Amino acid sequence: MASTSDIKNGLCIKYNNDIYKIIEFLHVKPGKGPAFVRTKLRSLTNGKVLDNTFSAGHKIEEVRVENHKFQFLYPEGDEFHFMNTETFEQITLNKNILDSPDLLKEGENVMVSINTETDLPLSVDMPASVILEVTYAEPGIKGNTATNATKSATVETGATVNVPLFINEGDKIKIDTASGSYMERVKE
Repeated sequence: MASTSDIKNGLCIKYNNDIYKIIEFLHVKPGKGPAFVRTKLRSLTNGKVLDNTFSAGHKIEEVRVENHKFQFLYPEGDEFHFMNTETFEQITLNKNILDSPDLLKEGENVMVSINTETDLPLSVDMPASVILEVTYAEPGIKGNTATNATKSATVETGATVNVPLFINEGDKIKIDTASGSYMERVKE
């Protein structure tokens, strides 16, 4: 059993007969009253996000997980196929386990958290950013740069991302996987 002082991002816990992963947490020590921990939890079975507050010293049941490196092979409907890079064993995961499945390119390496008790995959941790090629972008209108103007662009995985006006088809861009937003243009 762990307590609220052991809470950190990425920790998997059992709560309300489900397994949750901690996305965000904040230790709060108000001037009056006891301390508490505000958390944002994501269910690893259905993907729903839940806000919860634990009082300081509250006991939480930790789930033991192992992280393994997997390579994304291909999508098939709502199923995504991965291969363990060490054992070459293949697994199939549902789309709702992934944080941002529309940014996943074939051949991309991800970390899969596996429950050590049941040997079932719990979550997939994407890399912090991915580099994708723009396959479609409206042409930028000259003189439309009074503010930080953006346009939508489609990348090679089919995802739509808001990008600055100077991005054209064929450009490679870096995308933040946590927010799905444009970071920078990549020169080769």
